[in-house]
Amino acid sequence: MIKNFIKTAWRSIFSNKFYSAINILGLTAGLVVGIFLLLWIQDELSFDRFHKKQRSIYKIGIEGGTGISKRIFGSIIAPVGSFAKKEIPEVQDAVRIFKIGDAALKYKEKRFNEKNFAFVDPSYFSIFDFPLLQGNPKQPFPDNNSIVITQRTAHRYFGDENPIGKTVTLGIEDLCVVSGVIADYPENSTFQFQVLLPISRFNEQAYIKNKTTYDNKTFLSSMDEDWSSFSFETYLLLRPNANLAAVSKKLQAIHERNKPEDAPVPYVTQALAKVHLYQMDGSDGGIGSVRIFIGVAIMIIVIASINYINLSTARSLSRAKEVGIRKIIGAGKKELFFQFILETAMLFALASLLALALVFIGLPWFNNFSGKQISLQLFNSTLWLSVLIMFIGTLALTSVYPALLLSKFDPIKVLKGRFVLKNSSARKILVVLQFTVSIILITLTIVIGRQLDYIRHKNIGYEKDHIISVAMAPKMSSHFDAVKSELLKNKDINAVIRLGRDMVYGGGSTGDNDWEGKPSKSNLWFNMTYADQSALNFFKIKITQGRNFTGSIADSTHFIINETAVREMGLKDPIGTRLRIRTVPGTIIGVVKDFNYASVRQKIEPMVFQYSPKDCWQLYVKTTASGTKSALNTLQQIWKSYYDDMPMSYSFLDENYQKQYMNEQKQGTLFNFFAMIAIVISCLGLLGLCTYTAQVRTKEIGIRKVLGATVFNIIQLLNREFLLLIILANVIAIPIAVYFSINWLDGFAFRTTLPVTIFLYAAGITIAIALFTVSFQSIKAAYANPVKSLHDE
Repeated sequence: MIKNFIKTAWRSIFSNKFYSAINILGLTAGLVVGIFLLLWIQDELSFDRFHKKQRSIYKIGIEGGTGISKRIFGSIIAPVGSFAKKEIPEVQDAVRIFKIGDAALKYKEKRFNEKNFAFVDPSYFSIFDFPLLQGNPKQPFPDNNSIVITQRTAHRYFGDENPIGKTVTLGIEDLCVVSGVIADYPENSTFQFQVLLPISRFNEQAYIKNKTTYDNKTFLSSMDEDWSSFSFETYLLLRPNANLAAVSKKLQAIHERNKPEDAPVPYVTQALAKVHLYQMDGSDGGIGSVRIFIGVAIMIIVIASINYINLSTARSLSRAKEVGIRKIIGAGKKELFFQFILETAMLFALASLLALALVFIGLPWFNNFSGKQISLQLFNSTLWLSVLIMFIGTLALTSVYPALLLSKFDPIKVLKGRFVLKNSSARKILVVLQFTVSIILITLTIVIGRQLDYIRHKNIGYEKDHIISVAMAPKMSSHFDAVKSELLKNKDINAVIRLGRDMVYGGGSTGDNDWEGKPSKSNLWFNMTYADQSALNFFKIKITQGRNFTGSIADSTHFIINETAVREMGLKDPIGTRLRIRTVPGTIIGVVKDFNYASVRQKIEPMVFQYSPKDCWQLYVKTTASGTKSALNTLQQIWKSYYDDMPMSYSFLDENYQKQYMNEQKQGTLFNFFAMIAIVISCLGLLGLCTYTAQVRTKEIGIRKVLGATVFNIIQLLNREFLLLIILANVIAIPIAVYFSINWLDGFAFRTTLPVTIFLYAAGITIAIALFTVSFQSIKAAYANPVKSLHDE
């Protein structure tokens, strides 16, 4: 019997090639998108979950600031980790991480700028699962000159040689000995440090040798005495069943006991598995995109399933006699139900195989598209179980309703010609649903593109075009005047300045401040920028009150603040107001117009410019529009005169600005792709329905033509119903699209508007594509010879 069922199913699939092709193409497209999105979602949700102790590892944050500067800091002070391990019973271990970004590393003649350096506690290797391939896990850093590198980094410098014990040069002249090699980090790890140094080395350099001080009176001999520098990411390994609220209160008590003037300082904890997708305060840090793509995956699969359901139910009339005869010769509902389920399953199997083949072929393209390194691992049980559940769910969605409908036909009515199909309303609802989803995706694509265009062209309050950025080491920064003079000899260089922050990625901040009339409960935080007298003019930052720095000695006690700082400080006349930043007392001499010194996702917070050229380390070179290459050559030559064998690392300010929005750009590209797939699948279904409608109404069309109907009348007749459905879909989709668009744009403090034209444009696109699709078949039916359709009457 089963063999007969299979044979019948194959015959049905191949005898209706056009409809089978539409069904297979629609299901394949839906499954391909579904699998790709499933891979992306699983990758995002898998971050940091490979650590065996991940359920017990928590990142520590601290609440600070008031008003617009209120936030939770993900980097805290160094002593907290040490004190927590000693004084809090629930804390089993702790690790502190101090990130230093990029630095040069040299071995013999090989020298590269390595990314992602960090100072860490030795417990980094016992808390997290980053296995040491070479070295001693119990003592990864035998001394302060030790260095641990990744397997890839080791191969780049040492090839097949054993790296352990090899001496490398860090930066200009710091010598380090390789004491360990760790396995390359998984792609789904938040940490991607290529070079690790002992945090005791940082303590030695910053505190023991260089005598860190904040008031030029008290010199700190250890980082564990520094309760002011919020620079250390700290993770705690907690004991089972530890009370997080109790741990947070104990951390707060430790801080307030050692620095009572900071009180109150609430501490918060964040599970390691949430670090990648959530901010410290629990707000969206990427989980929003995951939720959006889960919704998109479901919608695309539903659209593909609707195609199959619609065509199967529409064509059920042509199979009515087959069902009637089968029932008369003894087939029951169960056998017929199984027959149609098997037919769908076989067609679905073909679509699934084709989808898997396309996923394997298209995965490199998708990785390039999404910026990931996803692979289809054959032994990843979680992945294949998810794919299987998706396949079974889609199969159930597409097969059950058509099979139930067909198996319930009354054979007497069918064979007497009295059978009437009464499910056209359901098909119309499904068509409306299909296009509603497509319109929502198209609208979101337009909104994302509009926001990205807004970001590209927004006046952010400072000039960023044709500016080269280079981080200077101490040797070069101490000779800045000579460097500047040499650079300006090049006619392609217009201006040169130095700054104590990266204009795009930011700098330091402080809550250690005071001013005349400061409210007792205020804890306002300032973003700090060390600058000289040329910075504001260089970036064309507008001064709205007061004046700029002059470069005089008196400027060392002068401050320039932004308009947000004026509002948050409650100052009516800021010029001349006494202000203290950390240990420097001074006077406000100027106010600058607010500018976006951070991402447009964030509101503009209080900022203070402090005159301190000695603390400026970032070099900015402004070139002519066509002089970038010439300027870089000059800059390279000057760099080599200071650091002969150290490569120069540079970037362009406008490119750095755009890199902040890479995720949005990728999201927009993916939405373009998904919207295109959705509309293609919907139009495939529409084409199939229109074709079948034209076939069913062939005689009606023939009679109308004989009676005088024009080609235009016939096209209008066939198109009207479908056009009304698409218009209804637009009416339903627009409010939903508005809601999702506003929700997505809420992630930006500065955002584009949502004019009605966006939704009209999306509606116009869908109506035009739908009309083109149905008109193709309508025109063909309208031009058909009526004699052929009526010759048997």
